[in-house]
Amino acid sequence: MEKLTEKQIIKELKNLKGWKSNGASILKSFTTKGFPQTMGLVTAIGAICQQHDHHPDYLTMKYSGVEVSFSTHTAKGITLKDIKVAKDINTLKY
Repeated sequence: MEKLTEKQIIKELKNLKGWKSNGASILKSFTTKGFPQTMGLVTAIGAICQQHDHHPDYLTMKYSGVEVSFSTHTAKGITLKDIKVAKDINTLKY
């Protein structure tokens, strides 16, 4: 999969509420009501990643929050694969 340009990334992120780019990856922080909701969100993100066969660079879990980051290692940057996973994650209710 082809690495996106900075212009393409900016365009895609305009449609992805809460996601941002650090240049090498896209990331989002989530706030939950507490630990049970955090666990549920992490599990749901994991299921989406399995469906896409695309896994996060990292997923950090706190008592009432999650941060997740994606990039495509083979492309050495952000691709549409990352954007597609982010779009599906944004459909989650937590």
